[in-house]
Amino acid sequence: MKYNVFCSLVLSRSSLANSPLDIRYLVVCLLLSVPLWSAAQVTPVEAGQVLAEDTVFAEGRFDNAMTAAVVKKRLLEPPTNKATMLNLINTVPGVRMEERSPGSYRLNMRGSALRSPFGVRNVKIYWNDIPLTDPGGNTYFNQLTLNSFSDMTFVKSTANTSYGAGTGGQVLIRNRPLKNKRGLTRPNRGSYQLKGLFASGTLAGEKMASRVSYSHNETDGYRDQSAMRRDHFSLSSEFNISDKQQLSAHVLFTDMYYQTPGGLTLSEFQTNPRSARPAAGIFPSAINAKAAIFQRNFTAGIGYKNSFNSVFSNSTTIYGSYNRIENSAVRNYEMRNEPHFGARTIFKLDKKYDNGNHIDWQNGAELQSGNFNIKVSGNKLGVADTLQTNDDVQTTVYSVFSQLVFATANKWSYSAGLSYNKNRIAFERLSDYPVLNQPFSFSTELIPRFAVSKAFGGNNSIGVLASKSFSPPTIAELLPSTGIINTSLQAEKGWNYELIGKIHSLPRLQMEASVFAFRLKDALVQRRDESGADYFTNAGGARQNGVELFTGYNYVRRSSFIETGWLTAAYTYSHFRYAHFEKDGNDFSGKTLPGVPSNTFSIWGDAYLRNGFYLIGSYYSASAIFLNDANTVSASPYHLVAGKIGYVITGKKLRVDFYVGEITCSIKPIAWVTISRFRADITMPPRAETIMRERHFLTSDKIT
Repeated sequence: MKYNVFCSLVLSRSSLANSPLDIRYLVVCLLLSVPLWSAAQVTPVEAGQVLAEDTVFAEGRFDNAMTAAVVKKRLLEPPTNKATMLNLINTVPGVRMEERSPGSYRLNMRGSALRSPFGVRNVKIYWNDIPLTDPGGNTYFNQLTLNSFSDMTFVKSTANTSYGAGTGGQVLIRNRPLKNKRGLTRPNRGSYQLKGLFASGTLAGEKMASRVSYSHNETDGYRDQSAMRRDHFSLSSEFNISDKQQLSAHVLFTDMYYQTPGGLTLSEFQTNPRSARPAAGIFPSAINAKAAIFQRNFTAGIGYKNSFNSVFSNSTTIYGSYNRIENSAVRNYEMRNEPHFGARTIFKLDKKYDNGNHIDWQNGAELQSGNFNIKVSGNKLGVADTLQTNDDVQTTVYSVFSQLVFATANKWSYSAGLSYNKNRIAFERLSDYPVLNQPFSFSTELIPRFAVSKAFGGNNSIGVLASKSFSPPTIAELLPSTGIINTSLQAEKGWNYELIGKIHSLPRLQMEASVFAFRLKDALVQRRDESGADYFTNAGGARQNGVELFTGYNYVRRSSFIETGWLTAAYTYSHFRYAHFEKDGNDFSGKTLPGVPSNTFSIWGDAYLRNGFYLIGSYYSASAIFLNDANTVSASPYHLVAGKIGYVITGKKLRVDFYVGEITCSIKPIAWVTISRFRADITMPPRAETIMRERHFLTSDKIT
């Protein structure tokens, strides 16, 4: 079933007069913009640069045989509503993002989400060199919004030894302030009571630059019990102390609330796909339990860079973070306080020789430590009731690493890296007497990495990569929703082998390809007991083979009618199988790993006309997804189509952008949890359920 909706633009005075809320948003936007426009100087803006604030583009990148993809801002405009980054990130091959309900994110990099029924695990995420992944292994990716970063780099699998343990990869996010003064405000409205406001401003001087951003999003959601509200604030400042020294300061704060509608059985979905999870057995419905998550995240850090001379430099970051989470679930009511801190330092030797050879040698260390408290109580109509468990959790993670790249004058590049990692976790159950102490110390691992690449014919190259990975269980896996500390879990580990190539020498055409084979041992996977509670186990070995392709084509540049236009396409093939896995007398060896589609495909296209109009569209599809280890049940393929049309008016000191957004979607259930003997849960991202309609009636941007 498909829907097609076109939103009319509201511009007339009479139309605005009939919409008090729209006027309020407009007034707020103008008031926020005025202070940022003061004392501004005019700089001419070319037509191809008019969409320069919350703009994004995905492209591949190949450096020293490191598999990476970069999502850049200030190049192209996302075609859909700015309440989510889903459509943006899904343009990167090998990376898949899901939004189970508004505000509930999952990030899958080459199958990493197999360990993540909720949240983001097995992927390490950094914001301005500050770890957003806590020392317990969890990342609250939903604390980020589109105006809290300038670019993202996705380092897939085990392609880099500089970021510690993990088999899924890393996401490196930067929020760099521009070197000019500017302000932007952007209200938006959409279906299902979608309301939003994005505002940002940059102040720049001779030796400093600061960028502050604020965003507010709220929606009632498509399903019952799926409302969401998020307020976000970020600040990034850079100060040039001298020609060789730079200081930076960063603050990130998010206060959000989002309801969790829960999963539906197939028959429940067919009866009413918009309903929340009903009562089942002794557990109440999602509505009666007031199922929701209250989340506050605060992170602050300081970075210092010092160039001792032309070849030797140091970069150091220290940070502190505090997360407070309350989860009103159908089974219980959980409260988590998670303060943690850490530091990261890198010494870099970057030497270019007269004969054309080049050495880049990095040595560094990273430390994270946290002291968490996790309380689980009964849930009485959305209020914490009788205490069930009370755990203090102390965790310390550290790594020491070295990575050397030697590039020759004849365009060969040799890379080798090694990291030493340690993970310690100690549980203290305060609710039991005598108090239970349960320490964990996962075996120290040396993680090597080797790569060789050859550049030829301009900016073309081909390379091979071999690297080891090591990923210990997270706190949420050692202490799952069963409330029982799992003492039998082991770290998963494996080797990744990869062939990577790119062609960038053709005019305006980029092509990149990656073929990989990942051999994983003791793979951590999710299971459910008879009551429906999650727990985790090591599932023997897994063979994860795949192909990732990317093509980008700048099909026109400065013609008489079109200023510029891009077309991109990305394809991912995932052949993920259990190598040897037996459970409860069943042999699942050779079966497809559940939760990962075998094929995903995305297309992106745009055209920026010289008269100020622009058109943007995208398409994303995923093949059927198996839901259980036996591969007897699967979710249907789904398709997401997004489009946008807009018009920009650019003046000397003000730019106004009018546009409408549209999404046409196939209604297909997307299931992620495995099937127990009693219940098959189907959880659907709302963007795949129906239309998300957006109406942006005014965007004002000040560039100087």
